[in-house]
Amino acid sequence: MNLNSNISFDDTSVAFQAKSTKALKKANLMFTVVNNPLMSKLATKSVKLAFALNLPIKGIIKSTVFEHFCGGENIEDSKQTINELADFHIGAILDYAVEGEDNEATFDATKMEVMRTIDAAKASPNIPFSVFKVTGIASASILQKVQEKKELTEAEAQAYERVKVRVDEICRKAYENDVPILIDAEDSWIQEPIDEMVYAMMQKYNQKRAIVYNTFQMYRVDMLDNLRKAHHYATMHNYFFGAKLVRGAYMEKERERAAEMGYPDPIQPNKEATDRDFDKALAFCIDNKQRISLVCGSHNENSNYYLALLMEKHSMKNDDSRVYFAQLYGMSDNISFNLAKAGYNVVKYVPYGPVKVVMPYLFRRAEENTSVAGQSSRELSLIRKELKRREN
Repeated sequence: MNLNSNISFDDTSVAFQAKSTKALKKANLMFTVVNNPLMSKLATKSVKLAFALNLPIKGIIKSTVFEHFCGGENIEDSKQTINELADFHIGAILDYAVEGEDNEATFDATKMEVMRTIDAAKASPNIPFSVFKVTGIASASILQKVQEKKELTEAEAQAYERVKVRVDEICRKAYENDVPILIDAEDSWIQEPIDEMVYAMMQKYNQKRAIVYNTFQMYRVDMLDNLRKAHHYATMHNYFFGAKLVRGAYMEKERERAAEMGYPDPIQPNKEATDRDFDKALAFCIDNKQRISLVCGSHNENSNYYLALLMEKHSMKNDDSRVYFAQLYGMSDNISFNLAKAGYNVVKYVPYGPVKVVMPYLFRRAEENTSVAGQSSRELSLIRKELKRREN
């Protein structure tokens, strides 16, 4: 196939075919705000204040930023979004985006909700994966103590055992229902015990194919090496390996903590280094496709092109079940819809949850769009290009 003639991430008629002109105009307004750091900060503060004062703003939030970035307030609510994406051959990953309180009851409730997403995926061919964050079902402070090899109190030790049980229950349910499960990456100072749990789950449940996937944040200097070691470990123990690659989500926090505590900055020195390692990781996964299944979680056009080229070079079909391209719902539709049109496996992360409790997720999206160089500018220019095209 001639790759470049099949995919153009500039084709806005494909990118926004699922959006009405009214929805596009709303998105134009929203990204205009997000694209301006001052306006974005002001809007975020105003919303936080309004919620703190119990002002009736839920309706406004729901019909704007929530509607753009989230599927609904619950799984049932999200079905319309899932079906709309499916019309364009794009799958959905239901992401329970609630950042709960740090207690056992909340951890158990979150575990049950993640299991409901597995049931939803089992029931629908349009939901190819489930996902969860270990900090949704575990205390970050206990994970940190484990990583620092500090002695746990008896109560902490029991709590940590319950974390392992929850992780196993989720992964076992995923395995029994044949639904691959993505386990999100976290801060570097709690990631090691998460990795240990994930590789134990892979050894247990990835005997026939990749069911359990770990996430690799390529903005970390050690991550390419970690990926290679994890693959080596999978080879030694003869199980299939699931890898989700992302650039990363906690850069400022990571840098600040390293400077504060006087240890080496775990983050790449610049964007070029992150891009280089991300693309090397893609090549490594495709070179080892007999054992590795890959989810490329990227909003970077060059990396998505590069993965498509690697697949072509390896004579892989566009819809090879071992490779998925993933973007967040409400972002980078120019990548998702154009890849799907060319026959690649594409999924959107579809966050859901009650409006008020999903707000921390939405604030992070606003911050990321403002801080990622050119991300919201790119979204904005594409939206405006499509609105102009429709006017003519």
